[in-house]
Amino acid sequence: MIKTPENLAIIGKITGVYGIKGWVKIHSDTQPMENIFSYGDWQVCMNGQWTTVKVRSWRPHGKGIVAALDDCQDRTLAQKYCQCEVAIARELLPTGEDGEFYYHQLDNLLVVTEDNQVLGRISHLFNTGSNDVMVVKPCKDSIDGRERWLPYADQYLQDINLEDGVIKIDWDPEF
Repeated sequence: MIKTPENLAIIGKITGVYGIKGWVKIHSDTQPMENIFSYGDWQVCMNGQWTTVKVRSWRPHGKGIVAALDDCQDRTLAQKYCQCEVAIARELLPTGEDGEFYYHQLDNLLVVTEDNQVLGRISHLFNTGSNDVMVVKPCKDSIDGRERWLPYADQYLQDINLEDGVIKIDWDPEF
């Protein structure tokens, strides 16, 4: 997996082809999902290289969205974009309200319990549809070598300190 440059934020993924005229299916991490088209040109990672892509047109399709890309006129060309992550410059992201964070801001934070037991570092987050989940990988200071999938939910979050790089949670380390 290619590391995303620090100046980019992943906002979605091209998941497949749609039809024979070069359209692609889009998974959007934005809310609402159509906001993925409000940032202008995209950066996509193909064959280990980040490149600029322009969206020519888009439309809702069923419960998802599809798009036509400028340099993509047929299904064969569209296939080269399948499974490519979609990113934009982080500076284009709107500033969140107090207590709101983007996934990328939480990456690599140290996760500690209320009594300062280190569980590990956040590897990444994902949404299950009903809630967000933090994937916490063990680090050298961890109490054990276990990977944990922890709910990113207000009832468990005690404090998020980006400056110190620590997220404190109300969680029993035995789980």
